[in-house]
Amino acid sequence: MDVFELAAAQERVLLSADTDFGTILALRGDVRPSVLIFRRMPDRSPSALLALLLANLSDVAFSLETGAVVVIEPERVRVRRLPIGGA
Repeated sequence: MDVFELAAAQERVLLSADTDFGTILALRGDVRPSVLIFRRMPDRSPSALLALLLANLSDVAFSLETGAVVVIEPERVRVRRLPIGGA
């Protein structure tokens, strides 16, 4: 079982700073798991990432629960519903 299958089976969200996670999920065509990607972070300390996540969580929680790739940057948040490129 790969990390995507495990996260989907356990109803978890993958957190990453690697944009390849979003690409892989798009290629799989799945609607789960959701992936939250941190980009362009000058400070990648756990406390900085946690603060940014908590500051935006209420705005993206529903999308993460229903299947999305969420990209959080210091100045903006983007949400792409899953499956990407699907119906």
